[in-house]
Amino acid sequence: MTEKTPVLEADQRLSLPRGVRLRRDEVRGRTVLLSPERTMALEETAIAIVSRIDGKRTLAEIIDGLAADYKAPRDVIAGDVEAFLQQLLQRRMLEVDR
Repeated sequence: MTEKTPVLEADQRLSLPRGVRLRRDEVRGRTVLLSPERTMALEETAIAIVSRIDGKRTLAEIIDGLAADYKAPRDVIAGDVEAFLQQLLQRRMLEVDR
């Protein structure tokens, strides 16, 4: 049986699972998201998203903050953020409150 990836909702608080962390890889000169099973190289936008995942902020708060910081339309930011976070969920590199 395949486990379904949860649907992200605006009021959910997001956190990184135990063992998953944002780190700078000095050897390669990149920032990566490390987990026990894999490493994901991150671009600037992904770093901005992941750095806001603290277990306290909701998805809506993360999107609002990014829209303000980048002075971009909220709906455009929301689509990009949700698509990226969905990838993290599928890779078990993100947790959402239930």
